[in-house]
Amino acid sequence: MVRPRFLPHRRVWGSRENRARALRADRRGGCGSGYCHFGRKRSSNRSFWQVWAGEIGHFGRARDCPELRCPGRFPSSRAGRGRVPGSACKRRGARRTIADGPPIIRHQNRTEGRNAMPARRTLLTLFVAAGVHPVSTAAQQSDMGRRSTVYAPRAAAATSQPLATAAALEIMQGGGNAIDAAVAAAAVLNVVEPHMTGMGGDAFAIVWWAETGELVGIDASGRSGSGMTVEALEARGHERMPGSGAEAVTVPGAISGWDALVTRFGKLDLARVLAPAIRIANEGFPVTPVIARQWGGAAEKLARDEGARATYLVDGERAPRAGEWFTNPGLARSFQRIADEGPGVLYGGSLGRELVEGLAALGGFVTLEDLAAHEPRWVEPIGTDFRGYTVWELPPSGQGIAALEMLELVEPLDLEGMGHNSADYLHHLIEAKKLAFADLHRYVSDAETMEIDPMSLLSPGYVDARRALIDLQRAAERVEPGRAITDSETIYLTVADEDGNMVSFINSVYSSFGSGIVIPGQGFALQNRGAGFTMAEGHPNRVAPRKRPFHTIIPGFVTRDGEPVMAFGVMGGSMQPQGHTQLLLNMLVFGMDPQEAVDAARFRHLSGLRVAIERGGGE
Repeated sequence: MVRPRFLPHRRVWGSRENRARALRADRRGGCGSGYCHFGRKRSSNRSFWQVWAGEIGHFGRARDCPELRCPGRFPSSRAGRGRVPGSACKRRGARRTIADGPPIIRHQNRTEGRNAMPARRTLLTLFVAAGVHPVSTAAQQSDMGRRSTVYAPRAAAATSQPLATAAALEIMQGGGNAIDAAVAAAAVLNVVEPHMTGMGGDAFAIVWWAETGELVGIDASGRSGSGMTVEALEARGHERMPGSGAEAVTVPGAISGWDALVTRFGKLDLARVLAPAIRIANEGFPVTPVIARQWGGAAEKLARDEGARATYLVDGERAPRAGEWFTNPGLARSFQRIADEGPGVLYGGSLGRELVEGLAALGGFVTLEDLAAHEPRWVEPIGTDFRGYTVWELPPSGQGIAALEMLELVEPLDLEGMGHNSADYLHHLIEAKKLAFADLHRYVSDAETMEIDPMSLLSPGYVDARRALIDLQRAAERVEPGRAITDSETIYLTVADEDGNMVSFINSVYSSFGSGIVIPGQGFALQNRGAGFTMAEGHPNRVAPRKRPFHTIIPGFVTRDGEPVMAFGVMGGSMQPQGHTQLLLNMLVFGMDPQEAVDAARFRHLSGLRVAIERGGGE
């Protein structure tokens, strides 16, 4: 049941020591994005994290907000290490030194403009390994970035919402590591950004495990229901895959991924990791303006389903307004059941039984047996070498291969000579995107059913042949043959701890509030990943029972000489490979520091000859 109430401007998150966790730090949207750099000061043997934080909007400028700081200090995991000196925060026109304490995370925002670019609400990166990152001469001479830099002595977290960042830091302060913290943040984001993510969706992650120097990937995406066939859909009158409703629901894999990550790498149990999300869901949180606006945009969709209407609409009629206090006791109960009984309560247990019974009444295809058969996959990331670095993505069914192919297509070009965001530069990059996405939509599907080895798309001969198709004078009009959903909703976050562990983490329900279906009393929206299939005969991504659909969400990672450099990611459907590529080129080719790379104007190729470019790009 929804019990919102207006939040006066003075009302913050409970007690004084918790006020920093409230959304006063971000009156506009509560959306964070950032980078963290881990290295050593030249004059000291001590390590530090450097964090660039803030939201990326469509167009406009960043707006400074107060910092978000958690009380207390991180317990040292190394005997005799002693106290680490303080953090330094740099802002435009001001410099502040914190004498002692934990990481400081600052949330800042850029105002939004036209709706030409997608709501790619976060681009986050942890940037590590001093001595291997590029340095911008311009940045040394003047503060060109639109967002400020934050330094932290032991650990860092970058998420799209202050409460999620606070939860990550709380978990690490309580003895957890980066993996525990990432899962805790993802769970909190289910509460505070329910249209974007949650336990009703899927999750992917790349983990750098410092103890062994190992890079590990996990694919926690769910399969289609055993009754989801072309014939069944055609019998119901569908000529294309349904984009919402119970028929679009696939097995929600996120919880299995959260549990697998915590079990393999974490220091805490899942119950402790879920505690912040349970608390916030029960006690409530103030809805911020950006979230309120996006929530309102989905109100009509939510009103079509009884469970969604009762869970997410005030009095069953409207979305919560900015400043209203929102609680989700149903989600708190679902999280508590998982904390008490383990993930099996969803995958074959009582929570799962309620889910499939509710879906069946609405025409869904997922069965209890489908839930019980679900398991996440540990996968080996795929990578390509680029100018001395190795860029890593997860293998299909995601679109990470497209980002790698784009990098391969432009790697030998004189990008520096063209000039950053010049007409020539943008032309080559956009044409490379078209070629990579044509391959993506032709070949990529569930890894178990793909017709080709995805790495063959990165072979030198193939890439050279594709590059030769770029016309230096004309833009190609024919692009990605697949059908894309334009309102893809995703969260990305990244966390690093004092032991050097890092996680690049992404979680999504696909469209806004996913399928628009909430099983009454459960408190979370179910994803609509079934919309990622096609009904076209002969296509590798053709819908079939218990098959993984094509996925848009992709975490990224960079290493150099076997050492971690950065964990990175973006949000926004098909923008993700384009965003990955532009971010990496900004840093690895043009020598931008992470904050400059985030703030630089970006393009998004939409379709055909349509391209959206942020203000300042291509000028």
